Amino acid sequence: MKDFFNFILRLLVKAALHLYFHRIYVEGKENIPKNKPVILVANHQNALIDPLLLATHTRLNPYFLTRASVFKKPFVAKLLNFIRMLPVYRVRDGFSSIQKNENTFSQTFEVLRKNGTVIIFAEGSHSLERYIRPLSKGFTRMAFGLKEIYPDIEPVILPVGINFSAHQRSGSVVRIIFGEAIPVDMPPAKSGLLTKKVQQSVKELMVEIPSENYQDNLDELLENGVDLSNPKAVKAYYEDGSVDDPIASPSLLPNKLMKIYHFPLFGIWLWLKPKIEDTVFYSTFKFLIGFCLALLWYLILIGLALETALGPWAIAILFLGFVSLWTNQNRQE
Repeated sequence: MKDFFNFILRLLVKAALHLYFHRIYVEGKENIPKNKPVILVANHQNALIDPLLLATHTRLNPYFLTRASVFKKPFVAKLLNFIRMLPVYRVRDGFSSIQKNENTFSQTFEVLRKNGTVIIFAEGSHSLERYIRPLSKGFTRMAFGLKEIYPDIEPVILPVGINFSAHQRSGSVVRIIFGEAIPVDMPPAKSGLLTKKVQQSVKELMVEIPSENYQDNLDELLENGVDLSNPKAVKAYYEDGSVDDPIASPSLLPNKLMKIYHFPLFGIWLWLKPKIEDTVFYSTFKFLIGFCLALLWYLILIGLALETALGPWAIAILFLGFVSLWTNQNRQE
C-alpha cells in the first residue's frame, strides 16, 4: 500500500511540477546507476521543491534525510515517514538528540542494502544564492558505515546539481543535472578526500556565482541575458564574456492572467506570504497551494458551468485559466 501510494503521489506531483514550472530539463540520466546502492548528494536552494523534483524525475524511488525539527508532531511524523522521509538530528536540536541519528542511519543502511537510494542535501541548509556551501560529513559516514556492516556491498555517490532560472517564481525554468557516479573505493581514513571529490563534482553541475559582491554579479548576468539555469552558459560568460543564446525577457501577460483566473488561490498566497519567515519557502508554499486547491477551484467552476446561469463565464474562466497556466513564463531573477 505504501509503495502504491508513493507511486500515485509521484505521478500527481510530477504533473503539477510541469504546470508550475515553464520547463524542466533533466540531463545526465545515463549516469544514474542500476542495481546499486545510491547515495544521491545534491545542492539545496529551494526548500521542499528540491526533493520533489528529485523524487519525480528519477526512477530511483528514493528516501530522504530531512531535518528532525519538522517531525515534532506525531501526525506529521507518521505522514513524513509514509512518504519516505527520515529525520536527521543536529546539534541545535539538543546534544542528546544526536544519538537518535543512530536509528536513522540503521534505516538508511537497510534501504541501501536492498540497492535503494537515499537523498541527502549535504550543505546542511538551503539558500537562494547560487554557489555551493561546504558539505557535511553525513553522506560519507553513511557510505563507510554501510561498507563496515556489509563489506561486499559497493555503494556509489551520485552528485546532482539543481538549477533554477528564478527560485521563487512560477513559470520559471529548472535544469537537473546528474553527474557521474563516484565509487566509495577508499578507506574510511580518507573520508575527507571523498567529501572534497563529491563537493567538486556537485559544484561543476550547478550554476556558481561568486559569493563576493553576489548581487552585483547576479545583476550583471541578468543584464546580459545569461541563462541562470545553465552552468555551462554562466561559466562561458565568466571565462570569455560570451553569451551564445541570450535569454529575452518574456511577456508577463500570461502570468498576470494566471493570477486573475486563479484569483482565490492567488488571494490565499497574498494572505499567507507575510507569515512565511524564511523566503526560501516561497516557492514551496506557492506550489502546495496550487497542488492542494487548484483541482477544487476547477471543480467549482465546472459546477457553476453545469448548474447555474454563470455557465458561460465559468467555462471561459476555466478555459483561459488552463491556457494562462500552460503558457505562463516568468523572468529570471
